[in-house]
Amino acid sequence: MKPILLFIVAALICTPVAFSQSFQLSGKVKDDVGEPIPFASVFLLQAKDSSMVKGTSADEFGAFLVENITPGIYFLKASYIGQTSGALPLDIRSDTKIGALIIPQQAEELDEVIVVSGRPKVERKVDRIVFNVENTVLSQSSSWDILRQTPGVITMQDELQIRNQPAVVYINDRKVQLSPAEVRSLLENYQGQNIKSIEVINNPPAKYDAEGGAVLNIVTNKNISLGYKGNINTNYTQGIFPKFNFGTSHFYKTKKLNVNASYSYAPRKDFRDVKNETNFINNTGVFSRWDTDFDRTNRFKTHNGGLTVDYAFNDRNEINLTSNMQISPEREYNNFQQTLITNAAGALDSTLTTESFLDETKNNISGDLTFKHRFKKSGAISFNGHYTNFDLTRTQRASSNYTLPFSSFIRNYSFFTDAKQDIEIITAQVDYNGLLGTVGLETGLKTSLINSQSQLSFFTENNGQVFVPELSDNYLYDENVYAAYISASKDWEKWSLKAGIRAEHTLSSGNSLALAQVNNLEYFELFPSVYLLHNINENHSLSLDYSRKLERPRYEDLNPFRTFINENIFYEGNPNLVPNFSNNFNLNYTLNQEYFFDFYYRDNGNYISTLSFQDNENQVLRDVTQNVLESTSYGFDFNYGKSVSNNWYLYSYISIFHEDETFLALESDAFSAKNEVNGFYLDLTNYLTLSKDGTFKGELGLVYLSGFLSGSYKMSETTNLTFGLQKSFWNRRAELSLNFNDILGKANPRYASRYLNQDNAYLAIPETQNFRLSFTYNFGNFRLEDNERQIEKSERDRIGSE
Repeated sequence: MKPILLFIVAALICTPVAFSQSFQLSGKVKDDVGEPIPFASVFLLQAKDSSMVKGTSADEFGAFLVENITPGIYFLKASYIGQTSGALPLDIRSDTKIGALIIPQQAEELDEVIVVSGRPKVERKVDRIVFNVENTVLSQSSSWDILRQTPGVITMQDELQIRNQPAVVYINDRKVQLSPAEVRSLLENYQGQNIKSIEVINNPPAKYDAEGGAVLNIVTNKNISLGYKGNINTNYTQGIFPKFNFGTSHFYKTKKLNVNASYSYAPRKDFRDVKNETNFINNTGVFSRWDTDFDRTNRFKTHNGGLTVDYAFNDRNEINLTSNMQISPEREYNNFQQTLITNAAGALDSTLTTESFLDETKNNISGDLTFKHRFKKSGAISFNGHYTNFDLTRTQRASSNYTLPFSSFIRNYSFFTDAKQDIEIITAQVDYNGLLGTVGLETGLKTSLINSQSQLSFFTENNGQVFVPELSDNYLYDENVYAAYISASKDWEKWSLKAGIRAEHTLSSGNSLALAQVNNLEYFELFPSVYLLHNINENHSLSLDYSRKLERPRYEDLNPFRTFINENIFYEGNPNLVPNFSNNFNLNYTLNQEYFFDFYYRDNGNYISTLSFQDNENQVLRDVTQNVLESTSYGFDFNYGKSVSNNWYLYSYISIFHEDETFLALESDAFSAKNEVNGFYLDLTNYLTLSKDGTFKGELGLVYLSGFLSGSYKMSETTNLTFGLQKSFWNRRAELSLNFNDILGKANPRYASRYLNQDNAYLAIPETQNFRLSFTYNFGNFRLEDNERQIEKSERDRIGSE
């Protein structure tokens, strides 16, 4: 503990608290004919980078007051319903009163006005790329769709990836640590109008947890206007089965109080068709071939609810309480599988059919309490406490029949499982950011306490229900992480430098009662990061960055349980998994803040991967999570967006990459095997404004992926063509959108694992080919920008889900 204690003491010593004199600014907001504009939004911006310092609202007479302003040079702007004043430069050294900020009003007839939709803007900063989407053609999309179309992001089914690794999603620098499927569900019901920008952080600095890869940080709009607004939204999706979603959100703000409440209900029925081919091999070659058709029908009913309450005691002190729930009381999986077993000559030997039924209940309830204090001169300190409770219960009943050709019965094998999982997460953290002279400083402490208990009882049902102890277990897992970080940044005329270090001390214990096996780990690690940006001139910039990262095993991967499709196909956990460490390097070049060239190299170390192995002797196919022997990634990314015309914006993203993994082939005499691919990714998306007033928009996108790695499998190429239309009406109070996905039916790849004595492949076809009809209606003062914030679900990305 000595190194971490010394680091914590050093971090606290470096935390400055300073005080100085402050002033106030007052004035009025008027239109270009001198009439006051009530309730207009007023912004005070830093002169050097136009970042917002303070915001307020005018009263019913157009008058405003901004208090507690430190001396300096600023810009002052005002906006109201899409119209903005010019930037007024101010040098504030005392209390200041201005005459009026003028917001010009449009006087042209509507049919003579050509409205050009805002285009997403991409800008390079020292440690991240910022994708600005506020008031653009993307802002009417869901948050999930916006993230999918963010530069550098690749979508792999439910998972968002950056540079071929899963991305960690944050909202306002708070980690959303849910499973990929839960993150997608959350973001599909989170309106894009709430988003100001998406920050793509390929190498996250010391402020962010050492665990995880690249970060997608959603920065929401700031709610600076008073009043109430709300909306209702619904959508209908037609694939093989129809799906529905209904949601509503409500926002209310006074001078000191901000309340946001939201709820959504999503009953759905999903279908997935999986076709699998396995060739079992002996010393003479293929002696048995299993062709499987696996149909899976899932029925879910999910309730999502959220509540956020902000209270500002004054301009310097505020408190936030946030709670969130995801409750799925009814989750049913009906599976039917038919396997044709042929011999080496291709003659039918036997048939295996399996019916499997799973019932599942899953609840995830969490809460956050945050207090933030801003110091008079500069800087702020915040204290946060977080609690999550996750529970899962699942029962499965499966029955397999083996028959000879012409339906002559051989035997039956039936089993029943009863599983439970409870996870409790408690975190506490303190963060400080401010200035130490001309150096920006960030420092903080964090403690995470995780407790997980998983139980599985396995019974055979051929001769009454018989408990099978060797396939049952009670697995206990505890993890404590103590972290501290410090980061400093400095800007010169053409240079920007940021460097930091994060220290994490981890204690974990996994106890399998059935195996009488306890795995204890304790390690102290340092995670440095450094970023250097050089603005050669206004048209060229060059940046270089490095970071060291960590990946811990997911909870469900540590459980030594088996999840069966049938007795010959199953997934099993691995309690012997250990964390892996990666080193990440990036070299980036930007031309005219429009062309972005990125070169990257990543040593993934003993990456944790899910690998598939076939036991040829016993004719068993199993998925196992294990640490690979080594893994590397490198490539080149290119981003460019161009306004082809006033109503056509084209976005392009190209990635050329190499991926490889070397792993221990468990079913091949423990030889090592190397899986590698050289790939190409292309994303072309067209944003179209189809009407003069900007209320009718279209989108046409094409995504191509030449191939990829998925554990021991290589993926085939995929092509996804999408098309969408959006129409706003009733003075933009309502919006109707129609989207067509996977138009060509080529969005799903084939997976193949062929090396040494392994030869199996599968094609999974979910309902990606569908169309979605969505409707949103806004009421109240619906033009308000909101500050809806999502709860910090810290450490929960390692909670497993379907």
